Amino acid sequence: MSRLPMCVSTRLLIVDDHMIIRRGLIQILGENPRVEIAGEAADGAGALRILRSQPVDVVLLDIALGERDGIDVLGTIRHEFPQVGVIMLSVYPESQFALRAIRSGANAYLNKGCAPEELFAAIVRAAEGGTHVTPVIAELMAHDIRGDRSRAPHETLSNREYQVLQLLAQGESVSGIAQQLSLSANTISTYRARIFGKLGLRNNVELAGYAARHQLLTMLW
Repeated sequence: MSRLPMCVSTRLLIVDDHMIIRRGLIQILGENPRVEIAGEAADGAGALRILRSQPVDVVLLDIALGERDGIDVLGTIRHEFPQVGVIMLSVYPESQFALRAIRSGANAYLNKGCAPEELFAAIVRAAEGGTHVTPVIAELMAHDIRGDRSRAPHETLSNREYQVLQLLAQGESVSGIAQQLSLSANTISTYRARIFGKLGLRNNVELAGYAARHQLLTMLW
């Protein structure tokens, strides 16, 4: 059963730290009479302000939002607004981040190069409370369920550990990461130790090499 009557527009919030991407999405999506642009935001804090101030049915959320990871923002939205649909958008392929995003509660994971028709379909599905799955993601999920896909060590990391790994690989210091994530330096050091233990690493140089080999640096800008 759809959450919204057929005659009611889906209220959409677009969250991306690149203005040109936001404006392009607004232009494309604004052509559909069943979509109403409820607002736009450049970061997680702005998105949450809008969500707390007006009704939103679906959020289009960039997976990389500068200082705050999109998966982290997704967690907050899921906690505060469980009824809101969330579609994660990325310039990177499904094989890289899709399963992590869907496990974290996203209704869909789409590449920014997808066709407008697929984006509209995902919006409708997310507004209904369902999950839009591309053929590539369906295959990834099937392999994951069957257990016939060998999991890389970094796939065992929690979302926060994964976020800290990326920042460490980018060259951020423990104190700098603590400031960005509003956590204590001791907490970040604990995450760092867990990451090293799970990945079998000894120092930041080895961590940077691991991140480069597994193409984990692509989200960092």
